[in-house]
This record gives sequence, structure tokens and C-alpha cells, in this order.
Amino acid sequence: MADHDTARGYLLDNRQSEAGIRFGALAELFDPVTFQHVDRLGIGAGMRCWEVGAGGPSVPLGLAERVAPGGKVVATDIDVSWTRDIEGGGIEVLRHDVAADAPPPGGFDLVHARLVLVHVTDRAEALRRMVQALRPGGWLLLEDADPGLQPLLCPDESGPAQQLANRLRSGFRALMAARGADLAYGRTLPRLLREAGLEDVQADAYFPITSPACAVLEAATVRQIRRRLVAEGLATDGEIDRHLANVATGRLDLATAPMVSAWGRRRP
Repeated sequence: MADHDTARGYLLDNRQSEAGIRFGALAELFDPVTFQHVDRLGIGAGMRCWEVGAGGPSVPLGLAERVAPGGKVVATDIDVSWTRDIEGGGIEVLRHDVAADAPPPGGFDLVHARLVLVHVTDRAEALRRMVQALRPGGWLLLEDADPGLQPLLCPDESGPAQQLANRLRSGFRALMAARGADLAYGRTLPRLLREAGLEDVQADAYFPITSPACAVLEAATVRQIRRRLVAEGLATDGEIDRHLANVATGRLDLATAPMVSAWGRRRP
């Protein structure tokens, strides 16, 4: 997702070089969880999948491996900078706004979105369109963050470095909320899937602590939002430099917000 200059919309611009670093870290942290769910749902050869808000290439590529031969993956995003090069071999890449554009045609056995809807202002309409795109018996798998459940970057706030980290994370949450993000969205997913008429709804949650990828993700994220943190008076350049140096030591036990995964099936 991308919003380049407006006061509202997606905070983390896909055009910035740090976006690729973030996508790599997110893949390392969350791809095993995502594909555990995908495999449990029985996604396999010949099936059609819609990857919503694809961002980076790892999930579309993993889905394409599972639906070959004969299947197809449609990967969509407002900004396809990091996925356009993977088109072909069963993957179609489309520039698409899930809350405004009609779903890609054809119907899907799986519709998946990870860390997308929390940033979409009209997330209810986006969800409606994703449900609409399911084939009878098809699965919707939504995975979204819930920073309200666990708001700290350093759950073990044991000293000044951890306190600074948590204060900057609070600033990040403030910037997200100001742009329409729902910081308590993840926990609502099971209910929303049931209310959408889906069956066999289940959910779980996962958040890593003290993974090297957490440090990579944090450094890239802070560099992306640095200017806005300073402009909004949420941090000084000196504090950001100190935090980045602390992260680089590898001695902070950094966590992510919990990622809630929820899945449900359209009635056959």
C-alpha cells in the first residue's frame, strides 16, 4: 500500500528504499505463519488465489508454488513497485485499490491479505469485496496487527534504551492512528468474518520477540518515518539516532504487535 504525500493514508511509502528491507523482514517473521495457515486450508494445484496488498514478492511466490501446475495467483496493491518483476509463471500483478476497485474477475479459492486492512480507511468495504470474490467453498484468510493488544516495542522495559524505544513506538502508533489506522483491528477479525457470512471461522495470534528480523524491521521503519516523527514533535533527531544505535547493538529484546490470523469459508 502507498500514500505518498497526503496527511492521511498509508504511512510507509513503498517508493522508499527502506520498504524493500521491511518486506524482507516481514517475510522472515511472518511467512512461516502465513503458509502454515495456507497449507492447513488445503490450497494446492490448480487453484486460484488473490493476494491483496501484496507489497513484497514472498507471499505471491509461495502461493504460486502451491497452486502449480494449472493454478493462478493475482497479486494486487496500490503500489506494485516490489512485485511487478515477478509477473509470469502463474502470477498476475495488478495495480488495484481493494476498497474502491471491483475484485479481479474469475472467483478465487483463496483470498489473503496480511497487514493490509489495518491501514485501509474503508476497511469494511474492502472486506465486503474480498468476500464477494470467493468461489463457493473458497477461503478468506486475513492477518492483521493489533498494536492495542501489545503496544510495546520492548515488553521488558528494563532501562533507558528500552524506555526510549517504547516512546518512539508510541509515536509511531500516533502517526498511524492519525492516518486512519485501527490499532485494535486484529482482535475483531473472527467476528467480522462471521458477520460476513463465512463458515468454519477460526483464528490465532503470533508475535515474535528477540528475532534479528525484528531489529531489521524496526530500523527500516524508523528511518522511513523519521521526518514525520520529528515534524510532529514526537522525537528529536538526537533521540532517533540514539535509538537506532541501540537497535544496532542487538541487545534490545524487540517485539512486534501481535498478528491475528483469522480464516473462514464461503458456503459451498
